[in-house]
Amino acid sequence: MLVDSHCHLDFPDFAADIDGVVARAAAAGVDRLVTISTRVKRLGELLAIAERFPNVYCSVGTHPHHADEEDGISPDELIALTKHPKVVALGEAGLDYFYDNGSPQAQARGFRAHIAAARATGLPLVIHTREADEDCGRILEEEVAKGAFRAVLHCYTGGRELAMKAIDLGLSISFTGILTFKKSEALRALAAELPGDRIMVETDAPYLAPGKFRGKRNEPAYVVEVAKVLADARGVSLEEISRQTTENFFRLFSKVPVAKA
Repeated sequence: MLVDSHCHLDFPDFAADIDGVVARAAAAGVDRLVTISTRVKRLGELLAIAERFPNVYCSVGTHPHHADEEDGISPDELIALTKHPKVVALGEAGLDYFYDNGSPQAQARGFRAHIAAARATGLPLVIHTREADEDCGRILEEEVAKGAFRAVLHCYTGGRELAMKAIDLGLSISFTGILTFKKSEALRALAAELPGDRIMVETDAPYLAPGKFRGKRNEPAYVVEVAKVLADARGVSLEEISRQTTENFFRLFSKVPVAKA
């Protein structure tokens, strides 16, 4: 059994095929899906999907690309929205300096607000970080010093230094189809080095289809391909990596009911 800890089922790419997408995931042994929020103001769209499918859950948060659009959303507002039984995480929030979307100042404010909400609720924060290793590491250190919180650096493509800092701070790391790309040798080496109790797999669907499906729309069923490459990188079986990453998911996303074997 596997879990897709990060997908975007509310995106238009899935509008005409949502039943098929969820069914194919189940057929592939992907038992839980978490559809991740990119705008707090669109939470209703995620909840409509999560309430429709028993094995689908969601988060609430503001992607850094939309930080200016949703600047000023307070931790208390986020905390209130997590009361819904299907909301199992905060985010995705963080820093993205690759694209010129969302001012760095608004991104940092949003990031810290989401951290405060994660600290207050005990729910995990899904962190998006791209081309921002130094600032992300600094904010994480400053915020952990204020009080522990749980989080995962999703779709990890950053450097070893940030990854190890996150591990030292008690956080987790999640990998997508990027891990399967031919030029991702350094990322696979990092994935092999990380502690086994801190790793997870995801798709970030509809984006980043793994090598076998590259160029096509990604979907949660394809998380199996990520798990295969992660298992190979770590020198273990697919069954072992499936068990390990799934246990890690349920420990971190503890509001999600544990699937029966």
